[in-house]
Amino acid sequence: MFDLIDGLPWHPLVVHAVVVLLPLAVLGTILIAVVPRWRRPYGPLVVAAAAVATALVPVATSSGEALEKHVGDPGEHAELGDQLIWFAVPLLVLTLALVVLERRSGAGARRGLVAGVAVLAVIASLATAVQVYRVGESGARAAWADRVSSSAGR
Repeated sequence: MFDLIDGLPWHPLVVHAVVVLLPLAVLGTILIAVVPRWRRPYGPLVVAAAAVATALVPVATSSGEALEKHVGDPGEHAELGDQLIWFAVPLLVLTLALVVLERRSGAGARRGLVAGVAVLAVIASLATAVQVYRVGESGARAAWADRVSSSAGR
């Protein structure tokens, strides 16, 4: 389904959206977790970025599988890419929970719950950032390792 668009592979196009939006969601989640007063004004935007990025992860995976038929097995990159959804979904859920709880929070125990969710959101953000890096680095190696020589510029 997500093979070619106007003769070009979908994968690089969709991947660039994920590579931009997911790290923005990570950064935004960390910021709204650490700076509570930013949750109300910026929280919905961060949730939207996380939601769009999460929705695009399966598209990137499917388009990568289609591209694999044209260029061959990317090895570790495909495995790491398949795992990314398991980082994006918890990030989305925790970011959404943080924003919703902040809007409904009162005094007392709820503040402790919000703080706990904020800590979990930061942990999920850091884990997601690491996984995005791992997927991207392995993809760059799969695409460019045999084309770029470290001695080419010397």
